[in-house]
Amino acid sequence: MKVRYIAHLDDIDLTEGAIYKVLSIEKNWYRIVDDSDDDYLYPPDLFKVVEDYLCQKIVVSY
Repeated sequence: MKVRYIAHLDDIDLTEGAIYKVLSIEKNWYRIVDDSDDDYLYPPDLFKVVEDYLCQKIVVSY
């Protein structure tokens, strides 16, 4: 799944309007590699889904 960052927060390494690949979904949060090349969990309300597809790498945790 690919998402576009639609928020503007100064304390995280994401670029407004940039598209990011979701590595996994864990407890309803998206694991994304940010602009610092580290992966973190982010709440989905910071993003708009631009490409939704099933991928074997996406793991849903409850």
